[in-house]
Amino acid sequence: MKVPMVTEFWDLLLKLCSEEFMGSINEFSKVCLVIGVLSTLKDEGEVLQLLEKKFGKISQISEKYDFSFTDYYDEEMGKRPERWFIVFQDLIDPQNLAEIKIQTNQIEEFFAKDGKRRINLDPGILSLSNFILATTKDRSHRIPLKKGIYGEVTLIYKDKKFNALDWTYADYRSEKFEELFKAYREDYKKKLRSLN
Repeated sequence: MKVPMVTEFWDLLLKLCSEEFMGSINEFSKVCLVIGVLSTLKDEGEVLQLLEKKFGKISQISEKYDFSFTDYYDEEMGKRPERWFIVFQDLIDPQNLAEIKIQTNQIEEFFAKDGKRRINLDPGILSLSNFILATTKDRSHRIPLKKGIYGEVTLIYKDKKFNALDWTYADYRSEKFEELFKAYREDYKKKLRSLN
């Protein structure tokens, strides 16, 4: 009779410990897909149509900004590109970020000329707590997702604003982009409420 009692005791103890100390696995919250664009194309209409076909309806397109933070892209793209952002209507599963990056790379190649890109598409996911960019470049602070794609926490939301990190790109550090992403976060928050 002692063995069953001991077994029941340990079963109960393990159950209590797991409930109190162990986190439960839950579904990820849906996030907002935001694509950062660098472009020298005269007309991006075809690009937008293709993006909507792949990722759903576009809800917002930002104004275009002079990309004065670096000349890194000038030689490949033929001149200084313009920076702007695309926000998509439907919230997505964050697990899809790597596949989205692979597809946006394919779109870049489609619109390239003589092997040089004319448009650069940087997909990211916006949540209430951060903005994560997808990238093909491995660095010490980037996390492998799948198929050669990494995730980078580019901005964190703290003290009622988005904050840059040591590795955050210069344009994402700017005050105008911080305000822009804060507005995107407010819209995202409304979408989350509508789901509940």
